[in-house]
Amino acid sequence: MIRVALVDDQALIRQGIAGLLAVAGIEVVGEAADGQAAVDLIAQTSPDVVLLDMRMPRFDGIWALERLRDDGVDVPVLVLTTFDDDMLVLDALRAGARGYLLKDVTLAQLTDAVHTLAAGGTLIAPALTDRLLRAVRSGPSPMGTDAPPAQTLTTRELDVLRLAASGYSNRQIADALFLAEGTVKNHFSAVLTKLGARDRTSAVLRALHDGTLT
Repeated sequence: MIRVALVDDQALIRQGIAGLLAVAGIEVVGEAADGQAAVDLIAQTSPDVVLLDMRMPRFDGIWALERLRDDGVDVPVLVLTTFDDDMLVLDALRAGARGYLLKDVTLAQLTDAVHTLAAGGTLIAPALTDRLLRAVRSGPSPMGTDAPPAQTLTTRELDVLRLAASGYSNRQIADALFLAEGTVKNHFSAVLTKLGARDRTSAVLRALHDGTLT
């Protein structure tokens, strides 16, 4: 059973989502109402996936993502918010979120997203709007001004990166490309090295910004 930490400042929203996830066979191991409580909860429970709201009192979702990143906590975080704000989503992805959904999604979409992140995938490409893509490509590099120039990816590395951007896990990429899962991991390690990225999300963001992914 997938174990989820649920972070939202509204108790009724938390209770509703927790109840729906339980029906779908997903266990909510704890709830938090702000970013600091979320960081503490994650340390205590080691969830498989975190569902994180963005706008919360005191310490918000971006603060929590940056704190987790700075502490070296590698947990898949799915932003679940009511705010259809492209720049807010972009900030969340840059801070380490592996995807985002709006709260008007169906239960099936939410559970699919949880399973995708738990399996090592992302939910970037399906949710990125044209406005967000333009923001990524026209704004500053997600890697910062001191990032080294990206090295050219091979055709196979591009295939792996495109599927990762579409939310595929390593196993799904392996099946789609008729490769061993270990080979996919090796290709992705090469992608991260060549792009100077720390994880899938930052690799996809840099590839979009640089035009490597179109």
